[in-house]
Amino acid sequence: MADTSYLNSLPRENIFKAVLKDKFARFAFWILIILYSAVFLASFICPYPKDYSNRNMSYCPPSKIYIINEKGRLSLPYTYNYVRYFDKDTFETKYTEDKSTKYRVKYFSKGYKYKIFGIIPCSRHFYNVQTGGELYLLGTDMNGRDNFSRLLFGGRVSLTIGFLALFISFPLGLIYGGFSGYIGGKTDFIMMRIAEAVMSIPSFYLLIILASVLPANMTSAQRFALIIVILALIGWAGFSRVVRGMVLSVKKREFVLASELMGASNFRTIVYHILPQTLSYVIVAMTLSVPSYILSESGLSFLGLGIQQPDASWGNMLKEAQEFINIISRPWLLTPGFLIFIAVLAFNVIGDTIRDAMDPNSKER
Repeated sequence: MADTSYLNSLPRENIFKAVLKDKFARFAFWILIILYSAVFLASFICPYPKDYSNRNMSYCPPSKIYIINEKGRLSLPYTYNYVRYFDKDTFETKYTEDKSTKYRVKYFSKGYKYKIFGIIPCSRHFYNVQTGGELYLLGTDMNGRDNFSRLLFGGRVSLTIGFLALFISFPLGLIYGGFSGYIGGKTDFIMMRIAEAVMSIPSFYLLIILASVLPANMTSAQRFALIIVILALIGWAGFSRVVRGMVLSVKKREFVLASELMGASNFRTIVYHILPQTLSYVIVAMTLSVPSYILSESGLSFLGLGIQQPDASWGNMLKEAQEFINIISRPWLLTPGFLIFIAVLAFNVIGDTIRDAMDPNSKER
C-alpha cells in the first residue's frame, strides 16, 4: 500500500500560502476568481437578460467600440448598429455598420430589471448602450442572442456543477471508504468489490445512456439536478478506495486506540478521529476532480443530452461551433470552448501546486 502520510505534512493553514507563492498557481487562482465573480454578477454585468433574442440579428459579428471620432480626436466610447443585407455575388448574409447614427456606451445605467441574491430588485448595469442601439461584445448566435450575456449566465451552470457534485460524491466516498478500512475483514472485502464494480463502468458512456433516457419534457433545472446526481454517483468509488487505504494506515495509531479504549463508537472514532487525518488529501482530490465534472457536463450539453436550449451552458453554446463554416466565418462562437479550457487548466494548475507543496519528495518546491 502506498504511503500517503506526506499528504498531512503541510499545515492546512499554509495551503493557501503555497498556492499564492507559486506564480503559475497564483495566476490560475486569480483567473478563477475573475471567472466566478463574472458569472456571479452576470445580471449586473450583462446588458441583456438570458432570454433576450433578436431574430433579425442572427450570427451578427461582434460590435466595434470606437474611442476616436471621425476628426481623429479622443471621444467617449460609442458604437454603430449593424444592418443585415444579402450579398448576391456570394449568396451570403452579411452585416455592415450603419454609420448614420452613433450610440453612446453608458456605464452604471438602467437596463432590464433583475434581483440581487434573488431578493433585492435592481436595474443598474455595468455597461449599456443608448436607447435604439445594440451592443454585442461577442456577436450573436443563430437565434440572435447575445453571446457575451449567454456566456456569463451559462457559466453559472458549467462552473458550479463540479462543486455541487462534490458535495454528494466526497462525503459518500469518505464515509464509505472510512467504514470499509476501519471495520476490515469480509465487510471490507465486499465493500471494495462493490466500489471496483462501480469503477469498472465506463463513466462517460453511462452518462450518455442515463441522460438519453431522461424524459423529454424535463426542465433544464430538473435535468441539471439529475446530471449532478449522476456525476456524483459515478465519482465516489475511486475516491473511497484511496480513503480506505489511508484509514488502514492510521487506524492502529495511539489516538485511535485511545478513542476505542474510552468507549467511543465506531462511527465517532471514524468521523471524529480517523477521517480528519485525510483532510489534506481530500483538498487535493476535490481540486483535481472539479475539472472532470466541468468537462462531463460540457460534453453532455455539447451532445444535446445535458442542459437544453434556450437555457445556456458552455457545452450547448459550443455545439454551434461544430460546423466548419461557423469555425471559419464566425470564430466568436468558439469562445465557450476557450473558457472551458481556461477553467479546467486553472483548476489543474492549482491542484498540482497543492499536491507538490504537500509532497516532500516533489521535484518542484
